[in-house]
Amino acid sequence: MDEAAGTAADGPVDGAAPRGDYFVQSLERGLAVIKAFSAAEPELTLSEIARRTGMTRAAARRFLLTFVDLGYVAVTDRRFRLRPTVLELGFTYLTTLSLPQLAMPYLVALSEELHETASVAVLDGPDVVYVARSGSRRVMVTGITIGTRLPAYASSHGRVLLAGLTDEQLDAYLDQVRLVARTARTVTDPAVLRELVAETRERGWSLVDQELEEGVTAIAVPVHGPAGEVLGAMNVGTHSARHTPEQLHALALDPLRAAVGQLERDLLLTGVRTGQQLR
Repeated sequence: MDEAAGTAADGPVDGAAPRGDYFVQSLERGLAVIKAFSAAEPELTLSEIARRTGMTRAAARRFLLTFVDLGYVAVTDRRFRLRPTVLELGFTYLTTLSLPQLAMPYLVALSEELHETASVAVLDGPDVVYVARSGSRRVMVTGITIGTRLPAYASSHGRVLLAGLTDEQLDAYLDQVRLVARTARTVTDPAVLRELVAETRERGWSLVDQELEEGVTAIAVPVHGPAGEVLGAMNVGTHSARHTPEQLHALALDPLRAAVGQLERDLLLTGVRTGQQLR
């Protein structure tokens, strides 16, 4: 048997359990060689790689020299290091990611931390569209699911997204939208709404208390893309009987900002742009 395909002496990488007949052990071993490198130790000798992967020196050498020929690994003075070309292996996956996919782990963590509902929405015409959502064990009777459309002017998501528009775009929005009262608290005066949007733009967050639905209070922050554009908004919603607006602000704003900061780093790495978020 070819050593690179695995031998009895080498055994499964890292003591992995036996695989099915379909399993290509040589692929597993090749990936183990790549994963042997790290930021702390970007250069390794043949012996170090063989030890980390559990391979013989001969098997590790064959993989390394194959990666050298393919342009994924460079070697200088018997020390091996990854080349930037190795990024090609993950680039296709990264380019298929979208805002909802990237956001979900952070929404789940946020919901579990705060025991409230967390969601991401984007602006589509006069409405916000929910594209990702993680609910808490507490029930909020809102009927909101992925794809739900709600008026931007009355929601925390919407105020943040409107704040991301240019002045000209906001003027066009206010000229066209009908500000219909959803509750007794809904802002329906265009001048007041403009002031609230300007305030949101300045402070970087919006809290809307029972304007969209009685008993529902939510706070949102913008999600920026790699070029600084506002791709969407992330919010945390609660029932007003559980938290006052002041309590929700104190509870959720910092965790929201932390979650969005992590999401924006992912967006920077993947290059998700406006137009991809609804995938």
